[in-house]
Amino acid sequence: LTNTNITDAQEMETIWTILPAIILILIALPSLRILYLTDEVNDPSFTIKSIGHQWYWTYEYTDYGGLIFNSYMLPPLFLNPGDLRLLEVDNRVVLPIEAPVRMMITSQDVLHSWTIPTLGLKTDAVPGRLNQTVFTATRPGLYYGQCSEICGANHSFMPIVAELIP
Repeated sequence: LTNTNITDAQEMETIWTILPAIILILIALPSLRILYLTDEVNDPSFTIKSIGHQWYWTYEYTDYGGLIFNSYMLPPLFLNPGDLRLLEVDNRVVLPIEAPVRMMITSQDVLHSWTIPTLGLKTDAVPGRLNQTVFTATRPGLYYGQCSEICGANHSFMPIVAELIP
């Protein structure tokens, strides 16, 4: 009731199963090294810590005397002509252009996401974890973003305004 020819190609099947696995490992090792090196921070000239709270952000300029301020959305009564509704804040985060900036992002309460789409930045703010991103802006101006995580009621009322200056 047994067929003796079943085990004839067992060695070949083992080879064509293990060989692709070895090739994938050889491809993955250099890629993992490159992925690690792209996330490495090489001497940023400016470091800012951003802490997400329910409905506002706190910014700490740690390199320059520990300047700390909160950034709340401006209510419609306080908007000037030309201001963007639901996107304007009372205190903007001011950043230099042509210099590497490290943003350290965390959260105080729930998941948030520090997002400025026009700069190509999106980093999650997780309670108890310090995430970082490095960027170098090339053009001055105002850049708008919002919390893009569903972090609770009124989560879209956490605008981010970065003012990039020379």
